[in-house]
Amino acid sequence: MDEMTEVRELRAHTPVPDRGRLATGRARLTEAVRARESRRALWRRREFAIVAVVAGVTAVAVAATLLVGGKGPGRAVQPAATQGVRFKGVSAAEFLRQAADAVQTQPDGTVPQAKQWIYTKSVQEPANEANKRVGDVENWIRYDGSASAFQLKHHPLEVTKMHLENGGEGDDRSPREMYRVLTALPGDGKQTLKALREQDAIADSKDAAQARNDYSEISVLLSADVMPAKGLASLYRALALVPGGEVTGHLVDTAAGRRVIALNYFRGENSATGESIHDRWLIDPRTYRIVGTQIISAHGKVLGGDSIVTTAVVDKAGNRD
Repeated sequence: MDEMTEVRELRAHTPVPDRGRLATGRARLTEAVRARESRRALWRRREFAIVAVVAGVTAVAVAATLLVGGKGPGRAVQPAATQGVRFKGVSAAEFLRQAADAVQTQPDGTVPQAKQWIYTKSVQEPANEANKRVGDVENWIRYDGSASAFQLKHHPLEVTKMHLENGGEGDDRSPREMYRVLTALPGDGKQTLKALREQDAIADSKDAAQARNDYSEISVLLSADVMPAKGLASLYRALALVPGGEVTGHLVDTAAGRRVIALNYFRGENSATGESIHDRWLIDPRTYRIVGTQIISAHGKVLGGDSIVTTAVVDKAGNRD
């Protein structure tokens, strides 16, 4: 059974593997935001919201990509681009190698302690009326994976107990476990691909090319809540060896008000229309770190996504700094 068939079978009750989505009405919204917290998989197929297109969901929330970067002294971060620079003609492989070289020299941000929380504030995409009414979405997850929380505008904080470590909830993993995997990745792209293939944490699809299976492995790790610089550099170098990527020839605007580099990868097709669906990674042009994700149609229309406003390591759920 291929991935698209599996996704279609799930759509009656689960729109995507991370089950994150937005819809009109607080009941559906609350369910969607709570469900976002269960997407902490170490490696899991990221179908994003392909079936949401088929089902005609009003708005789709792609799981947020929270990458805690370093801002400390010691190493300067070379800007990748200014707003006037265009990227026409730059291949995805060339861009990713450049990004890896820049990222690996950056100091890491704060690594949380077990009982600390990772806070994320994000804006849903596309920027339509439904998402405006929702406002910013705030989420917390404890570093040891024992609890998560979210809060909607004008509503109380809601906390959910979890047990993500040591296989306590199936494939789900805590931010701490994800961090340990990332710090152990080889520095070389070929060796990273080899390591991911050997572990085969996502069972390879027999009907898919090796490149697609490699992308499935890498894309989930790119969504880690705490990302060490060397781990991100390893993923970029591995992804540079995977064909199918394309850098948009200009900076794009996000719902969070950033201008970013857009890196696109094919993910599948809308079974109803046959239109291709792509992942779009939103990358800060100064730090080369991921600051959001989108789902786009073949014509570049934003179908859903998340843009990061801010992140922080805090001492308890509800804290923001």
